[in-house]
Amino acid sequence: MAGGLSHVGRDRPHIPQDGEGPRRPMRLRAYRVETVPVTNARFAAFVRDTGYTTLAERLGWAPVFRPLLPHPDKISPSATPWWGRCDGAAWFQPEGPGSDVTDRADHPVVHIAWEDACAFAAWTGGRLPSEAEWETAARGTLADPVFAWGDTQPDPNAPPCNIFIGRFPYGSTRKGPWRSTTPVGSYAPNTIGLHDMAGNVWEWTADAFRVRSISRSAKARNALAAATNEKVMKGGSFLCHESYCDRYRIAARSGVAADSGASNTGMRIVYDVDCQDSGKKHADAC
Repeated sequence: MAGGLSHVGRDRPHIPQDGEGPRRPMRLRAYRVETVPVTNARFAAFVRDTGYTTLAERLGWAPVFRPLLPHPDKISPSATPWWGRCDGAAWFQPEGPGSDVTDRADHPVVHIAWEDACAFAAWTGGRLPSEAEWETAARGTLADPVFAWGDTQPDPNAPPCNIFIGRFPYGSTRKGPWRSTTPVGSYAPNTIGLHDMAGNVWEWTADAFRVRSISRSAKARNALAAATNEKVMKGGSFLCHESYCDRYRIAARSGVAADSGASNTGMRIVYDVDCQDSGKKHADAC
């Protein structure tokens, strides 16, 4: 990605209370972006090499989308009824004990907290993108598109990315072998060859979550963000749906506590252009 003047946000934000606007100019240095989110296979290599233990493993539990669980009635509900606390859930067993990622090596790794993402990025010689870098990469060569593919709202029955199909949250009509994440690169890339810039998994950025609106509700939200150390996540996930969480738009953003991960949170790594290639630790980037 060439450096220069770019922008973040939109002047006509879809969800103003999230701080999607106004559009703000940003000057960026040149950087490289991995073409896909970090996969289970790459994260496994990181763990083998370093012995790293994720936050979810240390806590002993993680939130999981209840319809993915074999016995959702036995899982303690959270404040949001379609999420449940799942003891033992972690990146290598995303739905808890009895699940694994043996057949999901090329799926994006999940249950990643911000500190886990930072640790992995450091191992690769890269880093997490800023929100402006993420949005600039997602737009590709398009001037100011709503989505990574353009301005057209996705067909709810055949979307161009991995988002929820059916009636959210319990009426999924998804066909095929995967009920949650899909192999990275399963959908067409954006105009510069980046896959999964919408849907599949939320991607952490380096930025703290702040709302720039001057509304009273935004000020309250901003105070909450500061108190909980929230970071910006981008891109949406396989759980996004037009009727509920349509945050698979480029300007969409979510503030999530840095010490939190879930069955739909992952990451993508960027590199400064002068970083040295470290072989197997790098994935394809542009």
